[in-house]
Amino acid sequence: MVSRGLDNCNPGNIRRSRVRYKGELPHSTDPEFRQFESVEWGYRAIFMLLYTYHHRHGCRTLRQMIDRYAPPSENPTSAYLRFVSQQSGIDPDYVLDVTNEILMVEVVCAISHFENGVPADRNAVCRGWELFCGK
Repeated sequence: MVSRGLDNCNPGNIRRSRVRYKGELPHSTDPEFRQFESVEWGYRAIFMLLYTYHHRHGCRTLRQMIDRYAPPSENPTSAYLRFVSQQSGIDPDYVLDVTNEILMVEVVCAISHFENGVPADRNAVCRGWELFCGK
């Protein structure tokens, strides 16, 4: 059985809002979560969201990003942070460079794994990074 996030091509389970992402379907059939044209566009959206957290909201560390991405009102945030930190090999209080492909691909792979219960397709994550960078 495919997870809701992967079924929606939204491996980060990004909720619907007024913000529009490139590659997002104009008419979502999911009442709560965004749907994308492909999983690569969904990965691009995660990179974009984390970049926005860094530049607009001052989230510098993995801990700050996960606290915002997966707030305790909706998620087991401590377990989420522990999982992403262990899977990515990045300390929760390490200051992330959101333009560093190697680090950010690891973070997004770990987020996707936590959200969907299966390891991320690294090639699709890397293609999402390329879309994020405009390549």
